[in-house]
Amino acid sequence: MAAMLALRSGVDHLGSMRCTASVATSDGDGAGGEQIVDDAQVDRVLVVTAHPDDVDFGCGGTVATWTAVAVEVAYCVVTNGDAGGFDPAVPRSAIAGIRQDEQRKAAAALGVTDVEFLGYPDGRLTVSHELRRDITRVIRRVRPDRMVIHSPQRDLRSIYGSHPDHMAAGEAAMCAIYPDARNPFAHPELLVQEGLDAHTVREVWVMSPNDRAERYVDVTEAFDRKITALTAHTSQTAHMTDLDERMRDWGAAQAAAAGLSAGRLAEGFIVLDTR
Repeated sequence: MAAMLALRSGVDHLGSMRCTASVATSDGDGAGGEQIVDDAQVDRVLVVTAHPDDVDFGCGGTVATWTAVAVEVAYCVVTNGDAGGFDPAVPRSAIAGIRQDEQRKAAAALGVTDVEFLGYPDGRLTVSHELRRDITRVIRRVRPDRMVIHSPQRDLRSIYGSHPDHMAAGEAAMCAIYPDARNPFAHPELLVQEGLDAHTVREVWVMSPNDRAERYVDVTEAFDRKITALTAHTSQTAHMTDLDERMRDWGAAQAAAAGLSAGRLAEGFIVLDTR
């Protein structure tokens, strides 16, 4: 059964008081159970996703809990989202700009201002040397303590959880985390031409929107901000009359898997030690 880990308030190295989020950890067969990097030691988080809106569906509540306690969060969005949208009257050529604007508004609702778009075509993402380099560039610029990414593995029990772009973005991010970003001789132009020195990411949280996660974050108090962020993606969610109910049901299922009390909402992750 799941065991609750109540993380205490802590003082970071800048001397400011930080109250960390409530986290539940699974006692299953995975690597979860112990905190790899204490939240009080996390100053910067980088979230890498395939499309605009992925972060808000997958971990918007968690991001809101982090920014609420002064953790800096940055986004790296790999594709331009041009294959999205539901209104045939909107020209395809306009979609990328619309979705970027929506993502910036959604990010602002969660306290995030650093949003970088890599501009890869939506629906055609592959794990390339160029993509690894571009994500490595963002890692070395942001220098995060923790990263959040898609799973690089197909979930045979969830077709929606196995979008090819998500898997490619997750795998490319893992390659950038190890070995690329920490190796000064990988993508040497980043150091020689751009002055971006090597950086080691200490911990990776892989989004796990099912009952098989290893770590769950209680996002009950952040749920309204998550919905605000999602509704900013008008081109993607305006037709979803049941958005609030759908997200609440999903969060309740995650909370139940975490062993949280009835009425709580959660988001789940698999946590990897990448030091």
